[in-house]
Amino acid sequence: MQNAKDLKEYRRQIRESLGDEFLQKTLDTFAVAYRTSREKAFAGFDVGSLIADVARSKEEALSRIGELYRQFRENAEKAGVQVHFAKDAAQANEIIVRIAKENGVQRIVKSKSMTAEEIQLNDALEESDLEVVETDLGEWIIQLRHEGPSHMVMPAIHLSRFQVRDLFTDVTGAEQQPDIDKLVKVARRQLREKFAGADMGITGANFAVAQTGTIGLVTNEGNARLVTTLPRVHVALMGIDKLVPRLTDALKILKVLPRNATGQNLTSYVTWITGANECASAKGERKITHFVMLDNGRLEIAKDPLFSQLFRCVRCGACANVCPVYRVVGGHKMGHIYIGAIGLILTYFFHGAEKAKNLVQNCINCEACKEVCAGGIDLPRLIKGVQARILEETKHPLPSLLLGKVLKNRKLFHTLLRTAKSAQRPVADREGFLRHLPMIFFKDHDYKALPKVAEVPFRDRWPGLEKRNDASRMRIGLFSGCVQDFVYPEQMEAAVKLFSAHGVAMSYPMSQSCCGLPLQMMGETGTAKEVAGQNIKAFEKERFDYIVTLCASCGSHLKNNYPAILADDSRLREKARSFAAKVIDFSSFADGVLGLTSRDFSGEARKATFHSPCHLCRGLGVHDAPRRLLRASGLDFREADESEVCCGFGGTFSLKFPELSAEILHRKLDRIEQTGATLLCTDCPGCILQLRGGLRKRGSQIAVMHTAEALAGRMKKR
Repeated sequence: MQNAKDLKEYRRQIRESLGDEFLQKTLDTFAVAYRTSREKAFAGFDVGSLIADVARSKEEALSRIGELYRQFRENAEKAGVQVHFAKDAAQANEIIVRIAKENGVQRIVKSKSMTAEEIQLNDALEESDLEVVETDLGEWIIQLRHEGPSHMVMPAIHLSRFQVRDLFTDVTGAEQQPDIDKLVKVARRQLREKFAGADMGITGANFAVAQTGTIGLVTNEGNARLVTTLPRVHVALMGIDKLVPRLTDALKILKVLPRNATGQNLTSYVTWITGANECASAKGERKITHFVMLDNGRLEIAKDPLFSQLFRCVRCGACANVCPVYRVVGGHKMGHIYIGAIGLILTYFFHGAEKAKNLVQNCINCEACKEVCAGGIDLPRLIKGVQARILEETKHPLPSLLLGKVLKNRKLFHTLLRTAKSAQRPVADREGFLRHLPMIFFKDHDYKALPKVAEVPFRDRWPGLEKRNDASRMRIGLFSGCVQDFVYPEQMEAAVKLFSAHGVAMSYPMSQSCCGLPLQMMGETGTAKEVAGQNIKAFEKERFDYIVTLCASCGSHLKNNYPAILADDSRLREKARSFAAKVIDFSSFADGVLGLTSRDFSGEARKATFHSPCHLCRGLGVHDAPRRLLRASGLDFREADESEVCCGFGGTFSLKFPELSAEILHRKLDRIEQTGATLLCTDCPGCILQLRGGLRKRGSQIAVMHTAEALAGRMKKR
């Protein structure tokens, strides 16, 4: 999958990005501003309904894609446009070069088009001795620098005004100033000449309306209108996924696209083109218009029951805007041509496994991309699906194979954990941490402290715990996951104490094991299915009203992924759905089912804050419950900035990319410390491992607890 040489080179590139102070500041500032702008742009809207409308519209188009293409072609040609179908990038390039040659074209101006980037159109045009100039400011800048875009909407976001000043000085031969307004004027003067002398204009298209043969362009610069009107030949290149049945469908997408992309209610220009422009070009010549519809693997994607949802993508780039990994490395380290979460997937289909095999490792699985996707695409699942496909096409790396063999054998897995308890003693301290990391395995992990394996796991403590159960109220099954079983059993004990005090009948099935999320993250889907089946079997021996877990990551995987990964297993399909329906996280159970209030707690008003685990707030959609509980317990609760942004753990991600994990963590800890809290609560043992270790390395006195521990410690005696 990703060999040692590849990984070493990628980590070198990561360190290069992390050392770029301008890039770090720019992306961080943009990420914060984007969230605020997007929230304001969607104020007063039911965002979920808008996204559902887009998804339905796109799904309808997908189900009729062949019919819509024929209808679009017929209506466009009636209006005087020549329509071409290109099966792949090579054919699309050949068609556009041929159009240029047949019409005596020498000079071409282009407006921004990710589809043109996808097929590397500029290279094909230049190889045919055609002059091509990008006219979007950002695209022109990166064209002059001979590099690709670092964002789908803002291609030059990675560059400072000083870098652009130096570039424009070289281009013009005159000393330029690092003033943005003046630099824009320089670009305008340079490009105006190109517009006037161009024979052909090339654009993309955001929409292709089958009902009328119309294309729509959504832009923030007036260059696209000049490109479509001034030259005597206009070529619009678009993917077949841009087809929509009616103009009203395009307008639904338009309501979401700018708001999701840049936080604007509407972009500066929305241009609709139906038919060949009857007006003469700037030179008084007859106007010629061509539409090139590109497949390049899209129709094959359309047939796939999992990946067909890619057709819902509106190319807004929001998945990069909220990605914690993109935020620290930028687009050139997080994409091939398409950037962000969607880029990790599309690279595989458009440019092959070789280009995609390293990129898919970059997902931390925080699900922020899924939460903001304008088409409601399950991007994290598709990224893992690509990873699994590549593993099947190439080979499974030894670490993931070994992990799979261990995790699907519960007894072997637990034996290894018990053995680790003895092996760690020479390097463990009294505070529960390993004094010296085994650096052969944990190089570059000195930004955090790792916990030791507990002396007695929860499963061994369970029989001796006091449990005052009232079976008439409800009965729950406790799912611990491997970390709370063998590393943090005190968290489970706290929950048992709390539940017992409120008469909850509990059971702990001993044959349960790891939830299997690490396997899913590594692309080992086959073994992940086996582990899921084992856990479902462990809980089916008893009747439970709820299956309660204190680990948000486990909860999200059990509830959301088990039904999906077992959907094609006729023996377990319904069992998985029934199992998942009963899964509930600790805070939702304590708040919504038990209904704990201030009457249940006492204690000093200690300053406290909360880190919301990714798989709690996004995976399970739980936001308010833990905060209500902490306030009800009498704590002086203080909300941290970006409390729902990832802490950088990501399980195996932090092992593979410690530099990225450390940077994301440090930003999180800065915001936590700014609250002045002395207690940090969270609902995920992985986050606790990351946050507690990071704070300890800082010498911070902030205590880190699971919400269950904080509540159990403040519970009134009954």
